[in-house]
Amino acid sequence: MSKDTIESRLVEKRVFKPSALFSKQARVGSAAQREKITRAAARDPERYWASEAKKLLWRKPWKKTLEWKPPFAKWFVGGALNVSENCLDRHLGGPRRNKAALIWEGEPGDSRTLTYQQLHRETCRFANALKSLGVKKGDRVAVYMPLVPEAAVAMLACARIGAVHSVVFGGFSADSLRDRIQDAKAKLVVTADGGFRKGQKFGLKQQVDDAVKDCPSVRKVVVLKRTDQPIAWHSERDVWWHEAVDGQSAVCDPVPLDAEHPLFILYTSGSTGKPKGVLHTTGGYLTVAASTVESVFDLKEPDVYWCTADVGWITGHSYVVYGPLAAGATTLMYEGAPTCPGPDRFWAIVEKYGVSVFYTAPTAIRAFIRLGDAHPNKHDLSSLRLLGTVGEPINPEAWAWYHRVIGGGRCPIVDTYWQTETGAIMISPLPGATPTKPGSATLAMPGIDAAVVDKDGKEVPHGTGGFLVVRKPWPSMLRTVYGDPARYKKQYFSEFGPKVYFTGDGARRDKDGYFWVLGRVDDVINVSGHRLSTMEVESALVGHPKVAEAAVVGMPHAVKGQGITAFVTLKGGLQPGNGTTRELVAAVEKAIGAIARPDRIRFTDALPKTRSGKIMRRLLRNVAAGEEVSGDTTTLEDFSAIAKLQADE
Repeated sequence: MSKDTIESRLVEKRVFKPSALFSKQARVGSAAQREKITRAAARDPERYWASEAKKLLWRKPWKKTLEWKPPFAKWFVGGALNVSENCLDRHLGGPRRNKAALIWEGEPGDSRTLTYQQLHRETCRFANALKSLGVKKGDRVAVYMPLVPEAAVAMLACARIGAVHSVVFGGFSADSLRDRIQDAKAKLVVTADGGFRKGQKFGLKQQVDDAVKDCPSVRKVVVLKRTDQPIAWHSERDVWWHEAVDGQSAVCDPVPLDAEHPLFILYTSGSTGKPKGVLHTTGGYLTVAASTVESVFDLKEPDVYWCTADVGWITGHSYVVYGPLAAGATTLMYEGAPTCPGPDRFWAIVEKYGVSVFYTAPTAIRAFIRLGDAHPNKHDLSSLRLLGTVGEPINPEAWAWYHRVIGGGRCPIVDTYWQTETGAIMISPLPGATPTKPGSATLAMPGIDAAVVDKDGKEVPHGTGGFLVVRKPWPSMLRTVYGDPARYKKQYFSEFGPKVYFTGDGARRDKDGYFWVLGRVDDVINVSGHRLSTMEVESALVGHPKVAEAAVVGMPHAVKGQGITAFVTLKGGLQPGNGTTRELVAAVEKAIGAIARPDRIRFTDALPKTRSGKIMRRLLRNVAAGEEVSGDTTTLEDFSAIAKLQADE
């Protein structure tokens, strides 16, 4: 990490206040109320988190709220609970028993709805199946599936019996799956014959077969029949899901687990070399996931809540499965691509199910902008009352489009900042209390001590860019890197000392104390000694009326050290004219200054993205530098986007 601060030059002056009607009905209905909660939490964080934890069902009370031996934390020491019980059983004694817990739509158009009672039964049956296949408390189970209800059932079943799940995104290669299975020493793999994506069947079982050849820890592979495509079968190892659960009891008592018992390992993606397994535990993780899903999304009993993430990512863990179910909400899952069979699929789903809370990624929003307003406009989106974004900073113009076109100008937007490692949302508006500014995640959540600091760990003045840190432990923080505590210390608690968590992101705070996340410190470009945020340059470009998406990376420059390359996708149907490059350069100079002037602008029909919608800037850096594309590309949605950029060089 460079020892300088980061220059932040983009200015956004628009402010959107919550409507009086929304605030009146919200869980937290005013800025003053939020400030009161935040101050109390800052005075006594342990007391605050204990009060949040007490909202869960505990089998055994804890003796000590926090044991902090920097950089290692234990929360709710001595307490015992079960995550599956908190997500299912405790809702069965009242009207939620027959409430929809999970609404699912497959890409081909098939659909299912599971009530809390039905989801409980399916979870118990699969938990008993796991036990019959030799899975015990503490064993690791790899889950490599399409986005189907059984993926959530597998997670909840593992949690029920104390097995530790490691969900591996279904877009990863056999090699990536193998590395993750080997690192966790998984005993069993749960998969499917395949799934549906962009109107096609894709395979999963073959990837598992290739992976487990080198995984002696794997004893059994459970296979869900989803697509009916032909697959190889190893009768001594493979078991069909439907046969495994056939005849199993619908009663499986949840095992009371220590608050610090591991709940899951989730491997961060995109890096080369040894995979990094982020370990989350039971009591602390669920406390913050449940607390934030209610406060940030202001969940009400009738809500239909849709987070578009796959369960292979932390967002799917916290805000598709565990958080919403702990809150007794109705959570929606969609299996396929957002543009299949047509570019209006998401909006058709919102209309079909009356979705009221919608949570998606800025990259998806920018893709929808490119497709044009006609697609959302032909659907009734009046059921929506709250919108959210997650995954990376959202540029102000995409925020404004989301607010105007999808939210009809009436829906608050919660722009949430958090990470795999934090387990749950750290910085976010509370929709009934916080005036929002397009592009800002606004304020730290109560109980979270976030700050922007310089190289010496001292807070920088408002308006100055620096490094985003968290200065006190919180319950949903990762506990370690699985099997590698030294890596945990070096990666997260070395830059500013063992008591301070470094997010790896740059940020600034404005005069109101709002956080503006500038992106990964690794993505900062050093131009003639000025450290500039790529996110701000991208925002300036997307602010131009012709631009749908932009990705900015550094490239070698003989004079400036690093220059700026911008990859730009124009809105649907537009072609770059003779003056388009000049227009975009002028837009950047006006928004930020001449120092941020792109040295090269490349127009492209598509940017390289993962199946979860994130732009793979790492690959664009290779292209900009004229290097061979390196590292894991298995999660790319469409490799042709990179191939075309390379061919156009």
